[in-house]
Amino acid sequence: MKFSIAAVLVSLLAAGNALVIEDPHMTPVRRDVLLLERQNANNGRPVSNGACCIANTSKKQDVCTVNGQQGKCVPANTAGCNAKLTCIRNAALTCNNNVLENGRPLCRPK
Repeated sequence: MKFSIAAVLVSLLAAGNALVIEDPHMTPVRRDVLLLERQNANNGRPVSNGACCIANTSKKQDVCTVNGQQGKCVPANTAGCNAKLTCIRNAALTCNNNVLENGRPLCRPK
């Protein structure tokens, strides 16, 4: 059976695009996100990973991860998330334990 050079090149390009390149720094972050989801951290809603929380899904004070650190989804347009909530790491939040929002203490950026 003969294969043309074009067919071989197209096959190699398709295989190269199908491979997922794993960033070693993202493995612990992905593991932490999956662990939080299994623990039902957001009452069945997915745990967002990145600066912006998930549009039309995340609620205020939902647990999220940003730059490998745990945080909360809060209304703060600091990362250009527009109408979406922004994931702010816990160390950069000020929380009021006396005021609850969606069943968790009310937190806002410092």
